[in-house]
Amino acid sequence: MLLHSATLADGRSVDVRIADGVITEIGPDLVAAGDDVVDLGGRLLLSAFAEPHAHLDKAFLAERIINETGDLMGAILAMHANRHLVSLEDTIERAERAVRLMVANGTTLIRSHADTTIENGLMSVEALAEVRRRTADVCDLEIVALVGWPITGSAGADSRALLRDALDAGADVVGGCPHLEDDPCAATDQLLDIAAERGRSVDLHTDETLDPAKLALEHLARRIVETGFPHRVAASHCVSLAMQPEARQHEVAALVAEAGISVVALPHTNLFLQGRDHQQAMPRALTAVKALREAGVNVCAGADNLQDPFNPMGRADPLETGALMVMTAHLLPDAALDAVSGAVHRAITGSHTGITPGAPAELVAIAAAGVREALAFGPSGRMVFHQGRLVSGSPLGK
Repeated sequence: MLLHSATLADGRSVDVRIADGVITEIGPDLVAAGDDVVDLGGRLLLSAFAEPHAHLDKAFLAERIINETGDLMGAILAMHANRHLVSLEDTIERAERAVRLMVANGTTLIRSHADTTIENGLMSVEALAEVRRRTADVCDLEIVALVGWPITGSAGADSRALLRDALDAGADVVGGCPHLEDDPCAATDQLLDIAAERGRSVDLHTDETLDPAKLALEHLARRIVETGFPHRVAASHCVSLAMQPEARQHEVAALVAEAGISVVALPHTNLFLQGRDHQQAMPRALTAVKALREAGVNVCAGADNLQDPFNPMGRADPLETGALMVMTAHLLPDAALDAVSGAVHRAITGSHTGITPGAPAELVAIAAAGVREALAFGPSGRMVFHQGRLVSGSPLGK
């Protein structure tokens, strides 16, 4: 396949040749006899987007399950009280619909958490495993077993067993919510131990609170450094870090960088859930993005929840997430784009080479003059390529 007349983010007009799912050549006027030519008509060609933190099992429940208080615990309690309204088949349908919408918007790598609680059992993991099978031709889907609490001591024995069962049933990554435990540090240690035992990466809901007294991120980073934990680690939310004095932010950020932890900022849901008790000078409820980036931490951004009790809004569009990072985290457009693309790949797969010869042909073509304009307008009609194949959108004139 030859992608003809593409505009790269640096403004160059090029052709891009693809073979066996890999970019093999980039340059002007590469069209040769026998090429399968796809004319991009000057569209902006970017690396495909990636979603580092979804909750596909909850997608599109906003009309069915209402969060009466609008805060995090209100959403958790609403889900707990209404589990009977959700079935395996229903979860598969909603999650698949969300995945296909994400793909149409240019996303070809998705990491989704799946509720792994005593009352929910393995239903969400099994549902997302089926969705992964159904959508394997259009994207890569990774499943995080989001275990309930408590996870420690005798009271957490059933949850620990369920987490191990979830990893056997198709979950790829160990997840949990240490900040909701009585002892967040002990919970963090327990989750790391299980991940090490099973040779899995970790993605924890970390310090999803504006309470500055809760800062389990520091303990997580120290444990990674002390133990030499060999697998990738992501800390999602990390909201309370932004409530620390700047010197403290930089101290913790340096430790996070040393540990090699990727931090996932989640502007949509945190803007909705957090800050309701701070009606004067309401905080943005985002992590300390500036301090983390200055320390060299890999910071990516995700949409989190999609039209459910945790966030009634959302379009499943990383360009919307990127635009929010410009406005709420003060990122420049190129950095905001990286937060929803390259940085996510570095967090999940460990590397990202962008649009270069030898790189996987994971691409999205957008009708925009440049990155800033793409983030601002979020144009529709995108052409999406996964493993070198056009999986969404139509060539010009088709």
